[in-house]
Amino acid sequence: MDQPESSVSHAAAQTGPTPRRLGARGLVDREELVRVIAQSLYSLGYRKAAAALEVESGVPLYPPEHDRLLLDVMSGRWDACAATIDSLAGISERNRAVAEFLVWRGHFLELLGTGDDGVRLATEVLWRRIAPLGINRKCVHWLARAMVSCEGAVAPEAVAEWRIGLFLDLVEALPPWFRVPSGRLEHLVETAVIQQVASCIYHNLPDEVTLFEDHNCHDEQIPSDCTQILCAHKNEVWFVKFSNDGNYLASSSSDCTAIIWKVAEDDTLTKKYCLEGHKSPISFVAWSPNDRMLLTCGNGESLKLWNMDTGECNLKFGASVDHIISSCAWFPNSEKIVCASSEPESSPNMIFTCDLEGRELEMWAGERIPKVSDLAVTPDGQNLICVCPNEIWIRELRKGREWKIPERQTISSLSLSGDGQSMIVNLNSQEIHLWKTNGSSSEPDKFKGHKQGKFVIRSCFGDQTLCSLLVAVRIHRDITSNLILNVKQSEQVYIWQRCMEIPIKVLYGHSMTVNCVSWNPARPQMLASAGDDRTVRIWLARKTHGLT
Repeated sequence: MDQPESSVSHAAAQTGPTPRRLGARGLVDREELVRVIAQSLYSLGYRKAAAALEVESGVPLYPPEHDRLLLDVMSGRWDACAATIDSLAGISERNRAVAEFLVWRGHFLELLGTGDDGVRLATEVLWRRIAPLGINRKCVHWLARAMVSCEGAVAPEAVAEWRIGLFLDLVEALPPWFRVPSGRLEHLVETAVIQQVASCIYHNLPDEVTLFEDHNCHDEQIPSDCTQILCAHKNEVWFVKFSNDGNYLASSSSDCTAIIWKVAEDDTLTKKYCLEGHKSPISFVAWSPNDRMLLTCGNGESLKLWNMDTGECNLKFGASVDHIISSCAWFPNSEKIVCASSEPESSPNMIFTCDLEGRELEMWAGERIPKVSDLAVTPDGQNLICVCPNEIWIRELRKGREWKIPERQTISSLSLSGDGQSMIVNLNSQEIHLWKTNGSSSEPDKFKGHKQGKFVIRSCFGDQTLCSLLVAVRIHRDITSNLILNVKQSEQVYIWQRCMEIPIKVLYGHSMTVNCVSWNPARPQMLASAGDDRTVRIWLARKTHGLT
C-alpha cells in the first residue's frame, strides 16, 4: 500500500476557491486528479511532495472511510467494519454483500484458529452473519466443512499478516473512489499516448514519444525514397522476403534462382549467395524463425531446404511427381514445416507436416481437404491457417478444433501479423480484408484503392507494433485480349494505415509490374519491392537517410 505520511481532512485551509471541474470540456474532477497525482508521487518515492500536495490542496489521498476501515480490520472490530461498508455510497448491493462476506469470513477463520471455544463461536458467525448474505452456497458449505477439518484456520501468530491481506481483498470489492488503483496516472497517460500513436497515420519509426506535445508524424516516416536498385536477377523477380532479424533479404525469380542479400548498418544491401539448382521459376521462399535456413519452392517442383551459413542445399522435399507442393510454412521452433500439396485430379488434396530430414509426421487428406493456395502457422504454434479459393480454414493443432471464415470472392494470398492476432487476405474484388485469427470478428476491416482485374496481390504487415499495412499489386496479362489492365497501376506500391480504407502513400519507380513486397521487421524504415523489370528496389524513409 502507498500509505501517506499524514492524514488530511477535507476542511484543510486552501489558498482560494478552485473550480470543481477542470479541462476545456470540464471532464476532469479536481479532487480525483489531485488524488491520482498524489498516489503517483507516493509510488515514485516522492513522499514529502505527495504529503505537501495533500496539505496544500486539502484533498487527502484516502477518504476517511478508508482509514477507518483499515484501523477496524487491523483491530478486529468486525461489527464496525460491517457498519463502515454499509455506509459507503456508490457500491452495488452485490459488492456490498461480497465485502461483508470477506469481513465475516475473516472473523470466522480467526475463531477456528483459537481452539474448541473458537469453533463454537465460529458456528454462530457462520449462521448468523454469513449465511444471510446470500453468497454462493458452495462458499458457505466449504466454511461449514472447515469447522471439522480446520482447513484455512488462521493461527494467532499469523493474524496480523492475515488481516493485511483481508484489507487488500476488501479494497478490490469496494468502489474505485475508495482507494486509487496503483499506477493509475501512468495508465491514463499511457492510454492517451497509445491512442495518439494509433491515430497518427504516418507513425512508423520507433521514435521516443514525448509527453510535452501531442504526437504527430509526417510522411517522411514512411519508406518512400528508392535508395538502391538490385539488378542481379536475369528475369522477372517474383518474390522478396526479409529475414526475421532484418539482416538479410531473399529474392526469387523466374530465372530459377534465389539470391540472399546482406543488409549493412548503413541500410545498403550486398549480394551474399546465389542459390542455384531449381529447374523451374521459384515462386516463393520462407525463412526459418531462427533465420538459419531457407525454403525455396519452384513451380511444379520439389521444395528445397538451404543452409544459410553455407548457402548449400541440405534437402529436397516432395521429390515424387505426385506431390506438387503449392505452399509451405515453418513452425516456430524451426524444427518442422507444414506443406500443402496439389495432387493430380485423381488424388485428394493433402496437408502434411515433416521434419528437417524429410520424414512425414502428420497428414490430412481426403475430400474434405480443400485446395490450398497459401498457409501460415501462428507464432505460438497453436493454429494452422490455410487459404482456400473462397474461405479461410483454421485448425487448432492440439485439440483438432476447426473453423472457417467465408469470403464471397476468390482469395489470392495470406499474410499473418507478427503477433499472430491478425491476418490479411487479398481478394479478386479490389479489396483487402483484415480478420482476427481467433474468429472473433464478424466483419473484416476493408482496404481499397488499388485497381484489379485478373490480378494476384501479395500483401504484408508493416512494423508489427504499429498499424501500418503494405500491399503490392501484381497484374496478370489477360490472354484473351493480350492487354494489361490499367498499366500505370501495375508499377505502383500501395501503403495503407490499418484504420483507413484509402492508401496513405503510393510508391512509383518500377518500370514494369510489381509482384511482391516485404517490410523489414527490424528496420521499419525499410521495405523492398520486386518487379517484372528484373529488379529489387529498396525503399527508405526520408528521415533515416538525411533527406528531410
